[in-house]
Amino acid sequence: MKKVVLNLALVAVLGLSFTSCRETKEKTEDAVENATEAVEDAAEATGAAVGEAVDATGEALEDAADATGEAVEDAVDATGEALEDASDATGAALDSASEAVEEAVEEAVDNAKDAASDAVDAAAIKVENN
Repeated sequence: MKKVVLNLALVAVLGLSFTSCRETKEKTEDAVENATEAVEDAAEATGAAVGEAVDATGEALEDAADATGEAVEDAVDATGEALEDASDATGAALDSASEAVEEAVEEAVDNAKDAASDAVDAAAIKVENN
């Protein structure tokens, strides 16, 4: 009887172990399936994130290009204004210098005339005295 009970116990254990292996196999298949779905979902999410990052980068580059273009235009305008101001200042300085030269030449001519007249008068006086 002991042998019968032990045999029944052995058969029961073997029966449970086969059932247990099938359940484990099914659970493993479910887990693999779930993992595959999770990887697919993660890949889709990653693809969407990469797409959004690319779009954001493109927009940022466009904004930077626009800002750079505006900065260049502002610099060109400022340079043009500075050149005009410098040209005006140079013109004013040349006008002032020209007037100063004309005044100096007129004064020098007047002084030369006065000196020549004085020399002629002095010569005339000398001639009269001789």
